This record gives sequence, C-alpha cells and structure tokens, in this order.
Amino acid sequence: MHISAEPHVLDDPNVESYVIPGAKVYDRYFSIPLDHNNPGDTSIQVFVRHLVPMDKLDQIKSMPFLLYLQGGPGFEVTMPSNATSGWIKIAFEQGFQVLLLDQRGTGLSNAVSAAALARFASDHDKLAYLKHFRADSIVKDCEFIRKVLTSGRAADQEQRISLLGQSFGGFSIVTYLSLFPKSVHRAYITGGVPPLVDTPDPVYRALYPRILKKNKLFYQKYPQDVAYVRRIHKHLWENKVALPNGGTLSPRRFLQLGLLFGGSGGYDTLHQTITLCINDLNLYQSLSFRTLNHIQALQSFDTNVIYCILHEAIYCQGGNKSRWAADRVLNDEFADEFEWRASHLAAEQPIHFTGETVYPFMLDDYSELRPLKGVANLLAEHPWPDVYNTDVLNGLDASSMQLAGVSYFEDMYVDVQLSQQTAQEINGFKQWITNEYAHK
Repeated sequence: MHISAEPHVLDDPNVESYVIPGAKVYDRYFSIPLDHNNPGDTSIQVFVRHLVPMDKLDQIKSMPFLLYLQGGPGFEVTMPSNATSGWIKIAFEQGFQVLLLDQRGTGLSNAVSAAALARFASDHDKLAYLKHFRADSIVKDCEFIRKVLTSGRAADQEQRISLLGQSFGGFSIVTYLSLFPKSVHRAYITGGVPPLVDTPDPVYRALYPRILKKNKLFYQKYPQDVAYVRRIHKHLWENKVALPNGGTLSPRRFLQLGLLFGGSGGYDTLHQTITLCINDLNLYQSLSFRTLNHIQALQSFDTNVIYCILHEAIYCQGGNKSRWAADRVLNDEFADEFEWRASHLAAEQPIHFTGETVYPFMLDDYSELRPLKGVANLLAEHPWPDVYNTDVLNGLDASSMQLAGVSYFEDMYVDVQLSQQTAQEINGFKQWITNEYAHK
C-alpha cells in the first residue's frame, strides 16, 4: 500500500515568492496558538519573510537559519529592498538563510490596534488576549517556526536556530536562551542586553539621569532652542492643538519628542522640528498642518500601540506589576528636573524632554490609544510571570554556542551598567561596549 507523506512546508507551491537583488523571498504565514499552554484554544497568524541566497536555492532544506528579532516592543520588520548589502549580505556570506519575523501583534502577524481589539466585549477580555504578547510568547512562536522549517533534516544538518536581535529583540533572545537553550546555535545582540530586573522601577532610575544628560547636550548644541521650546510649550499650554488624526499635541506629548535623542541624528531632527514650529508661530501664530503632520509622523504610538500599552511589561516578572513605573519614578524622584507645568516653571528655566518612557496621559492624547485606556490600565496592574531564567543562563553550554553582543556607553534606552550585569549572568557571552554608535 502506498502512503503519501505530507509535503514539506518549504515545498509548498502556494507560498508567494519574488526576487530582490541577491535573494529569493518567500512570504510565509503560520497558524500558531495564541496561548502555547492551551494550543487547542485560539490561533493567530504569524508572518515571516524568508530570504534565500539566489545561488543557494537548492540548499533551502539544509542551510542553517538566522532569525532577526526587531526592536520595540510592538514593531514589525521593514521589507528589505536588497540582500546585497548590510547585515543580510554578511549573513548570506556566513552560510545562513534569513528569517525576518513580524512578532505577534505587529505588521502582518495579527497586528494589535484599537480596531482589532474592538471585537472583544470588555476590557478584561482584551486583557486576556493581550497578556499573550510578551517575549515569552514571541519566543515560543519562533520555536514553533524553527521546528516546522527544520523538520526532516538529517542528523548532520543544523536544526538549531541562530538569532540576531536589536534592542527589544535582544531581550527576546535572552528569553529564548532561558526557555530553549538547546535550540540556539548562535545569538548576537545589538543594543539590547536586557536588565534582569523584576520591575521597571530600577530601569527608569538608571535612565532618567541619562535622558537629562541628553537634554543638556542638546541645549549645548542648540542654545537658542531653550527659548524656542519655552515658546512652543507656552502655545501648547494655552491652546488645545489637534493633530491631523484627531490626537492632541499637549505640552507633555510635545516633550516626548526627546525619544529622538537616543538615535543617530536625533538632536538635529528635533531641532528641525522646533524650527518648523517657531517659523509657524512667527508667521501664523499657530502650528500648520505640515508641521503637525511632521510631529505626528515622528511619534509611532498610534500605529504601534503595543509600544505603549505593553512597554513597561517587558521589565516585569516574578508576579510583579508595572503600575506606570516611568510616571511614578519621575514624580517621586525627578519631578524638578522634568517639570513641565507652566505654573511651576521658573523664568528662563530649560524645559526638558522625556525619552523612551510611557505615561498615563498618553491614553488621552493619542487618538489610537484612547479606546485602549481601560485595558492599558488593567495591563499596568497585571502580575506578570518570568521571562528569564538565571539558572539556565548561568548553565549554558558555551562550548556548543556562540553568544555575543554590543552595548553603548551613552545608550538612553538600555542602561549599559544593567546590561553589563546581565552579560555576566549569561555563560559564554562576549560583550563589546563602545561609544562609537548610537542605539539606532
């Protein structure tokens, strides 16, 4: 009797494919359990863009995989225009085929948004859904995909996965090493060796002084902007300014543009934005659509809502809650340095921008966050389980793995000292610390 075997997923003729310079690209969709502990319950769609070198298409079932984990949380991977430059070219030269994952809740992987969550009857139902969108679930998705793509490989063919993670992607790599250490061959982290903390509080205690230092450097570079920012702040304090999508450009939302300080060219981008605002106020006594649209485009919390509502949860484990940590720590310990209320500002006092920090006021100022205010507050009070296992990290088999990462002395997003402490807990991990590069 002839028994036909199920075709391998890599042989599926229905998978859409196309060519970019240097690679053939396959768009792969996987149906994966929402809750990996209850796989028969609800499934979600997870998308992976699969890149294979054009000259090695016949090795697709044997070449090792390098999976890229995007920063965030809550951001998809941008489609590359080519595979002939940058890290993808290097990965190909090292013998890898590449997987670009839209992490669950982003991009083409059941993206979380106000509209997508509107189907749930209550905020508690939304909470029950969203609690499955942290690093532990993302990593279990990756492990599911690894098993599917490497099924049927011979014993002498690499079945483990190699990982490259930027920022939050590095956090996810450490979770992967904690949960599935035997599934990882190589792991490389850029700017994302995570702090092994149980709550966000120590993170923000470390980061607020760094944010303050960035402000001082910005005003040293552009001293005239001290007065300009005060003028813009006064305008926003005295007027309710609507953004093109219906959001509100409040004084505090404007000050969130300090998020730009952490990236290459961020000082200049912010200065350009301030210049646009001042030009409008000089000419029209109000902010133009062009300027408001520019500011809206610089802030991604509307398009990537996980970046706000699950941001602080990435630092929680051991049953701890985030409880709007950035807001609490600022008010308790850094209120004077980050004073924003016009009635409390001294004459000519520089107004300081905030950084990669989220606050309750955002649930009123961002149009796409307003419908999520209830569930965001529930998430802030939710007790979160562990995402890291220090015992496992201490006991990694360094002889069979290659683990390395780069951290940045002046990183405003991931504190370098906390990263150093973590690196010491990962057996065999080699950390390079530099001031040559910014976080992104």
